[in-house]
Amino acid sequence: MRGKARFYDGLTAIRHEVEVRLSEDSTALLISGATLPAPLRWPLPDLRALRDHGDPAQVVVTRHLEVEDSAPRDPARLLIDDPEMAEWLRRTRPRLWRRDVKQGTGRRIAIRAGIAVGAVLLMLFVILPSMADTLARLLPVEREVAFGRSVTAQMARFLGGETAEQITCTSPDGNEALQRMVDRLTDGADLGYDLNVVVFDNEMVNAFAAPGGQVVIVRGLIDKADSPDMVAAVLAHEIGHVVHRDPTRGALRAAGSVGLLGLMFGDFTGGAAMAFLADRLLNAQYSQEAESQADRFAHAMLRDADLPPGALADMFERFRAMGGDISGPLAHFMSHPRLGTRIDAARAATPVDQPARPALDAAGWAALRGICRDKG
Repeated sequence: MRGKARFYDGLTAIRHEVEVRLSEDSTALLISGATLPAPLRWPLPDLRALRDHGDPAQVVVTRHLEVEDSAPRDPARLLIDDPEMAEWLRRTRPRLWRRDVKQGTGRRIAIRAGIAVGAVLLMLFVILPSMADTLARLLPVEREVAFGRSVTAQMARFLGGETAEQITCTSPDGNEALQRMVDRLTDGADLGYDLNVVVFDNEMVNAFAAPGGQVVIVRGLIDKADSPDMVAAVLAHEIGHVVHRDPTRGALRAAGSVGLLGLMFGDFTGGAAMAFLADRLLNAQYSQEAESQADRFAHAMLRDADLPPGALADMFERFRAMGGDISGPLAHFMSHPRLGTRIDAARAATPVDQPARPALDAAGWAALRGICRDKG
């Protein structure tokens, strides 16, 4: 294989008319010309074609270099306009148009990617939680309440209602019984919020607190409870989260995460962000300390209301029988510390001489269990 070509050394504007031929061992192009200081040998594996050349009938090749911290391409250029040789190169050198990077580029990219990932993780798990804790203390209550109502409305959509009103249970007798339970638990307590406790009509076994004193019990939890004390115990636990502003901190952390991830991977609209926050709170798994703190708060609240903290243990036993330490909505009650530890703590917090005065009488319990029969 032999043909005419033009050679440019990349250092001067001189054009060298050269002859190009295949070496005897067929491993390189040999370039020779009267104006070249010396013949050149370009190994075939090193050849790279330039993609941006305008004439498709010609092939412009350069040479790939394997030198640390240098440009991956030789500045010299060989313009081949001999049709036979150009066609031979296209046919026999399929790697001619591969892209090359500097040696060590992969390592540098990996290092920079690692730094970026580390920065994001630092933001998500250290800086944002710290900021959320501070903001939760500074956020005015009225704004927190408005925020909580928006999040609760989005939760209602997750549970099948177009609006919170559509899915809220409105039986007068049932809501009167629920309010008696709330009043008994909170009698004389300064919670810092006006509690708004409602029941959503859905078979999910769950209860959750949203920012600003919003507490939702889902009908499935009432259906699975054996007594009003068990419902009161879960309600006291959720009130503990409200008092300690756990939902507000969780929502603020999630909001910061949404903003950060939205900047990285694409914008989150307001609706998508609110849906994300609602999902996070609906399946909330607070920290071990937050859960223990809410449990301890519930124990004290139940004792002050002449109700047995052991009722919380009874409800945890029911959750464990339903599926053990699982993910999903029940994980809200099953996060660490382990259920066994929490059950033992609730049993131990119950006084031996605890008076037997149920959270609701038989009529009130029946009314609460039927709270969703008439949604108005």
